[in-house]
Amino acid sequence: MKTIAVIDIGKTNAKVALVDLDRFEETAVRKTANGVTADGLYPHFDVERLWRFIVESLAALNAETPVDAISVTTHGATAVLLDKNGDLALPLLDYECTGPDALAADYDKVRPPFAETGTARLPVGLNIGAQIYWQEQTFPEKFANVATILTYAQYWSYRLSGVLSTELTSLGCHTDLWNPYAGDFSTMVDARGWRPLFAPVRRASDLLGGLTAQAAKESGLPAGLPVFCGIHDSNASLLPHVLTRPAPFSVVSTGTWVVIMAMGARKMALDEARDTLINVNALGDPVPSARFMGGRAFATLIPDPAITVSEDMEAEMAARQCMLLPAVPKGSGPFPQAKARWTCEEDALTGAERFAVVSFYLAMMSATCLDLIGAEGEIVVEGPFAANQTYLRMLSAATGRPVLIGSQSATGTSLGAACLADGSRARLHTEQFRGSVPERYKVYAEKWRAEAEPSECRSIKKLNDMNRL
Repeated sequence: MKTIAVIDIGKTNAKVALVDLDRFEETAVRKTANGVTADGLYPHFDVERLWRFIVESLAALNAETPVDAISVTTHGATAVLLDKNGDLALPLLDYECTGPDALAADYDKVRPPFAETGTARLPVGLNIGAQIYWQEQTFPEKFANVATILTYAQYWSYRLSGVLSTELTSLGCHTDLWNPYAGDFSTMVDARGWRPLFAPVRRASDLLGGLTAQAAKESGLPAGLPVFCGIHDSNASLLPHVLTRPAPFSVVSTGTWVVIMAMGARKMALDEARDTLINVNALGDPVPSARFMGGRAFATLIPDPAITVSEDMEAEMAARQCMLLPAVPKGSGPFPQAKARWTCEEDALTGAERFAVVSFYLAMMSATCLDLIGAEGEIVVEGPFAANQTYLRMLSAATGRPVLIGSQSATGTSLGAACLADGSRARLHTEQFRGSVPERYKVYAEKWRAEAEPSECRSIKKLNDMNRL
């Protein structure tokens, strides 16, 4: 196999990309916005619109370069409920829908403990278990028609291959459904009687089967073309590093969410209240992780992302110690209860000054997450933030560890998903950030921590630092 077509469904955008395994790089891509439909029972994703985009893109890309296999990667926090005919029994819930919050108190009584699953309790539909519980309780007649539950990437694999499956990285990302230490469903799944509904659990790299005749007809690709199971997007970014880089290291996967995963981390007591969790990587191993909505924060705070920031102006903002403190948006990440505030006059900032301060904020939030999960060694930044020199400089100052620049687009996920076809051909495209890191940046980082972190959190960090010594 040489050319892998990767279906890459993010929360904000959907893509179909071609990855050349010989060169281990993306060679072509088609994109579309991934909006949420508000009508019907609740806000949901329009899977038929996405399907049309997928098959049309596969046809167009295959006309340029023949495709040898198909792989899939998607965002997490999404389950697909199918009826006995393989159609949707209920619409595909948008995980930002507030519906599950209406039953939060009831769900809290049935969900498994953090010690069992490594899943932090999250708002709205960010825990798949909370989604399914809310759908079961709110729409009992429709839920009675559910014959199969799939994880999201595997829904698209099913549309392509006709084979039903769930998968480890998707089950193991803050779902409440999986015990990563036992490698089995959580006690809640059995207590609710859901186990028989879940499709067979497969590894991300499993070859499910060949492209169905119907999918082949719609896409113009040959029937029988290999279709791989698929992978959660943050784990897709992690996979090439797991396959080729010695631990310890961490990967900062940036997009709508910044998801940070630490391989070979020092042992830490993860804090469920600060959005730390256990993910499961493509090899089935538990991985300490943390997250915050960094891409959403950037899009909210920076109206013009094309602003150019000079290093001198950036250094001036560091010297002035102008700060944005957590949290944007409120409700997730390491400071879920904090109300965002500026230590300088926000309205007086120029566009470039605002860009610098927001980038500092994102770097400090990333550094905080790294501390909370015991990350050590090199830090690889994947995705859009890898192109932000201001972010990289402050992250380097705040951590004191090597910062590496990985893929500077969201295609790190596509490359990782392509590895499912042949992991032996994974290659790293990283370079070390070599920008200057003046002392004033380190002073800024310490001041930001002192302003942002509750006193008890600073005490815990100090104790951890002493234990490290």
